[in-house]
Amino acid sequence: MNRSASPPTEPGSLALLAELYDELLPHFSSRQFNVGCDETWDLGQGKSKAACAARGTGRVYLDFLLQIHGLVQRHGRTMQFWGDIINQHPDLIPELPDGIVALEWGYEAKHPFDTHGAAYAAAGVPFYVCPGTSSWNAIAGRTDNARGNLWNAAEHGLAHGAIGYLNTDWGDGGHWQPLPASFLGLAYGAAVSWAASPNRDLDLPRALDLHAFHDNNGVMGRAVYDLGNAYLEPGSLVHNSSALSLLMQYPERSPGEMGLSIDGLERARARIAGATADLGRAKMARSDADLIVREVANAAGLLDHACKLGIARLETPGGDIAGIPAGTRQALAAELEGLIADYRALWLARSRPGGLDDSAGQLEGLLKLYRA
Repeated sequence: MNRSASPPTEPGSLALLAELYDELLPHFSSRQFNVGCDETWDLGQGKSKAACAARGTGRVYLDFLLQIHGLVQRHGRTMQFWGDIINQHPDLIPELPDGIVALEWGYEAKHPFDTHGAAYAAAGVPFYVCPGTSSWNAIAGRTDNARGNLWNAAEHGLAHGAIGYLNTDWGDGGHWQPLPASFLGLAYGAAVSWAASPNRDLDLPRALDLHAFHDNNGVMGRAVYDLGNAYLEPGSLVHNSSALSLLMQYPERSPGEMGLSIDGLERARARIAGATADLGRAKMARSDADLIVREVANAAGLLDHACKLGIARLETPGGDIAGIPAGTRQALAAELEGLIADYRALWLARSRPGGLDDSAGQLEGLLKLYRA
């Protein structure tokens, strides 16, 4: 479960969890069980407000976590839980019991793995470091951030005795990123979690060509690496995402308010074009080689489209999509319609249809704005 089924002060919450665990856990052989309990931002609101005011939000959270731990122990499992909430109450970390593992997650290059790892180590609480591939909310990934985040986790996990390294790959914002966008983060995470110092400065484009893309011409590794750094060019760095992706995810947001400029978006377009200029020369010894080329090209097309949209809005007084000249909007609509058609086909080439309509629907919502 990713979060508690209902507020910790609700009498039936623990009973519901007990029923779910009794039903599900016998079907799994692993002795590790991740109960979630992350991002409980609404704790202290609604039904839990009075309890949190009286006992403190951290105490209410910890007390419920300990009750969940009791349920997990009945099944002979070691309980894992995401550590983002307990990190906000470091004075409570020493009260975590035996038989529990904290999952210390964070996805920015400068996430405080050092500070949080030191707190768990001082309290004798076993923990994993949990960075990520930086692929989500970015379409083609964020190469430099991925390297920084994954190395940061390895370095400080080693320093503070982490017992595990869990590399994560999420699908926020509709999972617009294709599978090859995650290869870079998966590969670098595997390298530095296995042998940190020797792999810190790993030649990732070459490693990707050797071990992931099997590209005898050495094209695809560099293409994915460079395309994943297009997010740097606009000059506006946003938390856990790319400004280029946000332009299409949240069309109600003004490009100017996001710190974007026409020059920055033109630089991004040049980076995207340069990264994908040699895709036709890739020679991958993989059965899905043609699919990978199409996936990377579609991701590049979406990023370039975001740049065109941002430029058109910055050139339009007021910056509203409705104010973009009709001819420009028609051209944007025609291009996006083709990208969406390709996106749908590429999704189905690898994945089940579940989620596709929701994912593509976000892009189709932008298409409707062009045509309104």
